[in-house]
Amino acid sequence: MRLKPGRPDLRAYAKYFDLPRATPASPVTVSWAGVTTLLLDDGSSAVMTDGFFSRPGLLTVAARRLRPSRPRIDAGLARLGVHQLDAVTPVHTHFDHAMDSAEVARLTGARLIGGASTANIGRGHGLDQVDVVAPGEPVAAGNFDLTLIEGTHCPPDRFPGEITQPVTPQARASAYRCGEAWSTFVRHRPTGRQMLIVGSAGFIPGALNGQHSEVVYLGVGQLGLQPERYLVDYWTHTVRTVGARRVVLIHWDDFFRPLGKPLRALPFAGDDLDVSMRVLTRLAADDGVALHMPTLWQPADPWS
Repeated sequence: MRLKPGRPDLRAYAKYFDLPRATPASPVTVSWAGVTTLLLDDGSSAVMTDGFFSRPGLLTVAARRLRPSRPRIDAGLARLGVHQLDAVTPVHTHFDHAMDSAEVARLTGARLIGGASTANIGRGHGLDQVDVVAPGEPVAAGNFDLTLIEGTHCPPDRFPGEITQPVTPQARASAYRCGEAWSTFVRHRPTGRQMLIVGSAGFIPGALNGQHSEVVYLGVGQLGLQPERYLVDYWTHTVRTVGARRVVLIHWDDFFRPLGKPLRALPFAGDDLDVSMRVLTRLAADDGVALHMPTLWQPADPWS
């Protein structure tokens, strides 16, 4: 944490909120619901990462035990038009990603998919359908294949380690340890469209070698606190390695603020989006990559 007051002004990046909107002809749409919650939907099948809608305030996180907010989850799913999902998969198991995942899976009839830490969140919520995956092995979920590849969390990881016991509702934020941090490939089998979701701004050199994805949804949380060399290496081992032509930046919003209020960037005390944008816009221009920021709730067609 830094002592620098304030937060970046999102108005400075207004031109990047230009991700192509989905149309009735779009075979697959992607909708963003803050942090790294993404809905991929083809009209008959749908999968979601994270499903984090509760977004408790900072004082609540610091001083109280946490539990999913059913009203906020219901409101988020309704805003996305979600009634049923084939899978919910957290990008890792910190509370700002996985706290609601089991409840969202239960409400939508989805399978909860992830590693052993995700399974312990599911078990703590009494969930029966929990799939523990083998890294790098595709898992079918409706019309989609999910492939989870091991990654790492952006430093610092404030709650490192695995979750080794079931996490029941009303647990401290510290109970939601990072667990497995995934780079998640989602492939739509009928069209062959694929995207990569890197939920945390961390990487394992070489982990994505041999993989390809035209579209990357790239997590930038805490990235602005890193030295510039780290940002270049992160871009190289994710965007450049998979040959992406379009990058959508996620995990820049203040997740202590409810989704019913206008989004704002994380404060300088926890991140610096201005630094991230300065470096990433330069890298994207050098590589001829289209760089975007998503609009809350708006279905997009990032392949168009």
